[in-house]
Amino acid sequence: MQSFAFHLDFVSPYAFLAFEHLPVVLEGVSHAADYRPLLLGAVFRQYGHSGPHGIAPKYDWVLRQSAWLARAHGIGFRMPAQHPFDPLPLLRLALACSQDGSISRHVAGSIFRHVWQGEGGDANDGGRLAALAAALCPALDPAGPEVKALLRANTAAAVEKGVFGVPTFVVGTDVLWGFDALPMLRERLLQNP
Repeated sequence: MQSFAFHLDFVSPYAFLAFEHLPVVLEGVSHAADYRPLLLGAVFRQYGHSGPHGIAPKYDWVLRQSAWLARAHGIGFRMPAQHPFDPLPLLRLALACSQDGSISRHVAGSIFRHVWQGEGGDANDGGRLAALAAALCPALDPAGPEVKALLRANTAAAVEKGVFGVPTFVVGTDVLWGFDALPMLRERLLQNP
């Protein structure tokens, strides 16, 4: 069985689409995914990049392509009321359900769907966040120092591996970036370690 790290930030529509499409792409492949939340804005700052929202035509393309990819792959998709939004509350909630910086597929999916398959509401709405937290039952305080340290460590470790965006899949020393890298991930996992 091959294992890989899936680096993600809930603000990214491409990370959501890759997360949802992953089981289809990896059907029949024995694998273990290690879901690792990171702060995409901090990764961008490491490289002096502002993200796609900083370039209006690029951001328009991201929105159009994300919606098209969702339709093309049969993935329910609805833009949140505000985008981009501050992902910190969601990242911290996810990591409050962790001991080591890795989160379960259930936690990742619950938060991704809260953002991208909700009723188009504000991803950081207090009532919605409280309901999500109640459903996930975090063991740690999302605002506590342990959670903040996990997020900083995940982000720093990802940058050290060469991660420059999300979704990024790391298999051994191979770094594969983007939704369109899913077929490459499948091929890599089918190779001998």
